[in-house]
Amino acid sequence: MRLQVLALLLLSLQGAAVQTQQVCSGTSNGLSFTESSAQHYNNLKNLYSGCEIIIGNLEITLMERDFNFSFLGTVREVTGYVLIATNQFHRLPLEQLRVIRGNTLYDKEWALSVFLNFDGEYGLVDLGLTHLTEILVGGVQIVNNKYLSYAPWINWQDIVRDSSALIEITGNGQKAPCHPDCGGYCWGPNKDQCQILTKTVCAPQCHGRCFGPSPQHCCNTECAGGCSGPKETDCFACQHVSHLGACVPHCPQSHIYNKHTFQLEPNPDAMYQYGSICLHKCPDHFVVDGSACVSACPPDKMEVEKNGTKHCEPCNGLCPKVCEGTDPRKSNRQTVDSSNIDSFINCTKIQGSLHFLVMGINGDVYNKIPPLDPEKLRVFSTVREITGILNIQSWPAELKDLSFFSNLTTIRGRSLHLPFSLLVMKVDSLMALGLRSLREISDGSVYISNNTNLCYQHTVKWQQIFTGSQIKRRRTLNDIKFNKLPSQCEAEGHVCDPLCSNSGCWGPGPDQCLSCRNHSRHHTCVAQCNIFSGEPREFAGPNGECLACHPECLPQEGRETCQGEGADKCAACATLMDGPHCVSSCPYGVTGERGQTIFKYADSTGHCQACHPNCTSGCTGPYLRDCMEARLTADSPHTAAIVSGVLAGLIVCLAVVVMALLYRRGLAIRRKRALRRYLESGESIEPLDPGEKGTKVHARILKSSELRKSKLLGSGVFGTVHKGFWIPEGDSVKIPVAIKTIQDRSGHHAFTEITDHMLSMGSLDHPYIVRLLGICPGQSLQLVTQLSTHGSLLQHLRQNANNLDPQRLLNWCVQIAKGMYYLEEHRMVHRNLAARNVLLKSDYIVQVSDFGVADLLYPDDKKYVYKTPIKWMALESILFRRYTHQSDVWSYGVTVWEMMSYGAEPYTSMHPNDVPGLLEKGERLAQPQICTIDVYMVMVKCWMIDENIRPTFKELANEFTRMARDPPRYLVVKKDQNSAAADESHLREPKLVEADLESEDDEVLDDGFATPPLHMSPSRSHSRMRIGSYRSASGQSVPVGYLPMTSNAGDDLRQLWSQRNRSV
Repeated sequence: MRLQVLALLLLSLQGAAVQTQQVCSGTSNGLSFTESSAQHYNNLKNLYSGCEIIIGNLEITLMERDFNFSFLGTVREVTGYVLIATNQFHRLPLEQLRVIRGNTLYDKEWALSVFLNFDGEYGLVDLGLTHLTEILVGGVQIVNNKYLSYAPWINWQDIVRDSSALIEITGNGQKAPCHPDCGGYCWGPNKDQCQILTKTVCAPQCHGRCFGPSPQHCCNTECAGGCSGPKETDCFACQHVSHLGACVPHCPQSHIYNKHTFQLEPNPDAMYQYGSICLHKCPDHFVVDGSACVSACPPDKMEVEKNGTKHCEPCNGLCPKVCEGTDPRKSNRQTVDSSNIDSFINCTKIQGSLHFLVMGINGDVYNKIPPLDPEKLRVFSTVREITGILNIQSWPAELKDLSFFSNLTTIRGRSLHLPFSLLVMKVDSLMALGLRSLREISDGSVYISNNTNLCYQHTVKWQQIFTGSQIKRRRTLNDIKFNKLPSQCEAEGHVCDPLCSNSGCWGPGPDQCLSCRNHSRHHTCVAQCNIFSGEPREFAGPNGECLACHPECLPQEGRETCQGEGADKCAACATLMDGPHCVSSCPYGVTGERGQTIFKYADSTGHCQACHPNCTSGCTGPYLRDCMEARLTADSPHTAAIVSGVLAGLIVCLAVVVMALLYRRGLAIRRKRALRRYLESGESIEPLDPGEKGTKVHARILKSSELRKSKLLGSGVFGTVHKGFWIPEGDSVKIPVAIKTIQDRSGHHAFTEITDHMLSMGSLDHPYIVRLLGICPGQSLQLVTQLSTHGSLLQHLRQNANNLDPQRLLNWCVQIAKGMYYLEEHRMVHRNLAARNVLLKSDYIVQVSDFGVADLLYPDDKKYVYKTPIKWMALESILFRRYTHQSDVWSYGVTVWEMMSYGAEPYTSMHPNDVPGLLEKGERLAQPQICTIDVYMVMVKCWMIDENIRPTFKELANEFTRMARDPPRYLVVKKDQNSAAADESHLREPKLVEADLESEDDEVLDDGFATPPLHMSPSRSHSRMRIGSYRSASGQSVPVGYLPMTSNAGDDLRQLWSQRNRSV
């Protein structure tokens, strides 16, 4: 007996401890605060000292190294997120924190976010979360904490409940060794800092946390963060709520089921949920809503005080909204007008009076207030009470009554106009008042005068509306005069409805009666209620109102269906009966008066009967065999059959999808193998002279029947480009290709013969030039190349300007230079190099296209008369029609300028005919914004007047390869947040590109032109001086901006270039 008493005493003490545990409110400031760091620290200390549960977020940010955070040692639970960022302190003492619930997440993703906690030699070393064992919702972010060496290597999968939650751990300190007893996971070097594993070490039978590896060591399902035993009282924290030291699904409900009265009755032991604990009373600043403590009532409820406690109660219609009325003493609210009428939207109570004056209805020219839209007066349909007076001296002519005030029930008259609280005067358009809901005028009398068309007001028994004191005196003070004569109103038929009583009416119709002669339904008078017939069945209330029977009452014929509005007043039940009450279903899982869960079933007579006491999931009869658990066991074969059928169907569907994917993959592999086979085979052309060496031509001589054109991709100076298919003769595979049709519009040339130039083009094979697959001669020459699905470099630059990083831009410069060097080695002058003629093989590989096309049209005469790309041409090509590899270098410089300008057109504001004159004056394209002077000087060197001092493609490839080893040093690209993710993905690819470029060095440049691997280096601080355009300064006699075509100018520029390289 003593032991039982002692146990009860301990339990009560534990409950008292839970009841009195300190609960604090969190913050939602993120990384911002307005006060100083010391003030911010003092606010945190005052907020969290002695706190155990934080309702909200715990944010520790921008704290200095000398602050003492020992006041956080009592925190056991945080319902939101924990943010520890940009601090300098060494350790955070959160040893007692066991659970982070993650009801709100930092950056919509993180329940625990720890980043940038260092400054110089000071920073966070020990996170101190030695007892943190569960994060219910959200992920973990620990990044850029220079000195944090233990927490990043914790087994976070054991802590987060959601195994798919994101864990981001990067840029922290070096991993430090744990104590040998910790098994590799620890919060610090000591033995007492080992991580407590409560999830990954559990037996398979456990569905949550555990306190050991055995199946008997499973925690209760209501536990969170682990436990010390199997009971609900052994939990470290609760998954739902804590009630008197035990973890339960919910707090004791506010109502319990009384099996004797068959009713839900108030529970004297009810408690309210506040965060994750149960309280007998909500904090003073919170409101009771059902069985929970809330900070504010939901939109459909209003705050009502009962017995000193604030409750949220459902609103009867619109929830009250108090609005300020009008006041003739205030210049901006003398009357209701178009400038202030929107302030009355959804108002239910007017604090003050409402005045409708002429200047409000018709507008105020002096104050520039337009006339009032009559439809806007509809906002007053929600008003139920006016504490002052209603004064109507003007009203829109379109409106014949005051029906916009049809829901007005009370005029308080706390401030009167003379002795009056309701005034309607000089409104000739009014034919009826229409105040059908007005039932009380608390003080003051009525003034209704000079309304020449107004009727019905003389029928109202005003004494029934007046309340308060001196009713008789107030009635005598009523001044109702000079309206339409009553006899004239009756002659015109403006009389009350016959269903109205002698108390009068506000207008025509049975809904305008002050009271009803017989009965009323929804404020409308009716002859009789639906007592014996009609839907829904009704009964007559004490004031003659027709009230509907309970929905569960069974309609009766010839007799009353119910005696009142309750479910226990029915003559018969429509569905089921539980004791004296008609119900739609029997009680299922409701809480009884002793805390037990009650289940009932419906018998053959439609009455609810109690299930067997051992039934825990409902029943269909009174016996143990009728419990739902037994039925579920019996139905398991059928359930298994259904599940098996569904799984079989899913497997068949999956097999069909896989077979379709395999078939498409097979087709793609066949095309790829066929293309590789034809690419590798080629043809050998025998020379006419036996002493000459045969030419290996990789391109094939195709027949027009082997080509199928489909979509037009584009057109240019020399012809059109179509997307199409190559169907090799004797083969069924369709190879996607690009078909370029070359036409001589002058009609002087035909392409019926295979020329040496065609064979030379077909023999070219290099990773950075577009491979020519075939040649189809005829009236129009058709060149067949590999299809580039990524489009041209120019198009890619314009569409992805925000996603291009320096590494890719410089890699492309290297690749184009290597491709052009290959053409130079094979004596092929491009003559039309530009970004539009460079295609993307992939996001990281470009290929030069359209080389040698101009030579096909004009092999002998270089002075063709068609449009030429003057803005990309060297000056000697424009003036003297001289095309060499060095003129291609000039075009290469313009192409690089296009890349660095993200696809901008060179000399965009100039006509092409004006460009030669500009170049002769020494003007050049301006320095692109992202380029340093090093890159721009390479471009300027490509645009030297003397073609002999321009760099070769071999030198250009070497120069850009050197720059590509340290891209941020030479290109300054400003990244925004939207492109950060895309840039990061690009930066993960450098090794792939480096390997590709490095392999090409061995294949293409065997003569010592080797390209070292490209590396990503951290940006360094260098001078990034920019200049608007390059001008020569070789002498005083030369006009400003002119670079003469002499060797001296070249020497000067070489000297400038070498000085710049030495400075770097």
